[in-house]
Amino acid sequence: MHSMIARTVRVCACVVPTLALGLMQVSAQTAKYPDRPIKILVGFAAGGGTDVAARILAQKLTEGLGQTVLVENRPGASGMIADEAVAKSAPDGYTLMVGTQTTLAVAPALYRKFALDPAKEFAGVSMAGISPLVLVVHPSLPAHSVKDVIALAKAKPGAINFASGGVGTTPHMAGELFALEAGLKIVHVAYRGEAPAINDLLGGQLHFMFANLSAVIGNVKAGTLRALAVTSAKRAAAAPDIPTIAETALPGFEAATWFALVAPAGTPRDVVVRLNTEVKRLLAQPDTQRRFVDLGMSSEASTPEALDGYIKSEIAKWSKVIKSANIPAAD
Repeated sequence: MHSMIARTVRVCACVVPTLALGLMQVSAQTAKYPDRPIKILVGFAAGGGTDVAARILAQKLTEGLGQTVLVENRPGASGMIADEAVAKSAPDGYTLMVGTQTTLAVAPALYRKFALDPAKEFAGVSMAGISPLVLVVHPSLPAHSVKDVIALAKAKPGAINFASGGVGTTPHMAGELFALEAGLKIVHVAYRGEAPAINDLLGGQLHFMFANLSAVIGNVKAGTLRALAVTSAKRAAAAPDIPTIAETALPGFEAATWFALVAPAGTPRDVVVRLNTEVKRLLAQPDTQRRFVDLGMSSEASTPEALDGYIKSEIAKWSKVIKSANIPAAD
């Protein structure tokens, strides 16, 4: 017994200094973070809303951190290719991602070959921006409110359609959530991109759609489309006169494209806090806020913990919608 205790003491005496040395090395590494360029991955092609938001963050983070922050586009599989690449990266704060409602909450439930659980694979840094959709109809449709659309759809089950830029996109999911909460039977028409869907809506071939505000605000102002409500929890800064669906017809309704900065799970807490501090600082700058409004979104910072919780709630919410709408999984 005494010899066993002695051996245990000797082992502890060796392990404790080793652990202490490891902790000191980690602390030293995080203290000098960042000491080389940082990469932000985007799961979509250059030029889209996610890409532009990421480049605004990259520019401002470069100024604040004193190191170059680059944006790298990894399009494909609704953003899941970028998800997988970041999840497998070293958790050291040098590979980040601007994730969205699609990449972090919807696509993981739709793509069978990507076995990722975003709630476990990523560490939230901060929310960055929220971009509402807007429910728009062709002027010929006898609907001047959200309640009118609901009444029309209930009067003609299966005869009213809505469009989106593709299965699993935020406009598609907003339509499915709308149907679920309003108790409607409506038909989804999927296009290969939002632009052709908007063109057919303008041509009167569709009844309505949930479109990105920035994509249709010009048509709304010109009177070629009628805007009934936005899908965010509060009114959009870019269009404050348009009410929300929640305040006009379906209390609690919310479906918006959000943009959040995340890191691989296991990223040191000091690094996450440093990044969070910088994101909050840059999002508070008036010029950043103006640039976000020009994109049809509002700048929204958060704590890492709040973002982690929000991502979990969004995964649960959209998984339920996907199951209820019987949306088939993609390969």
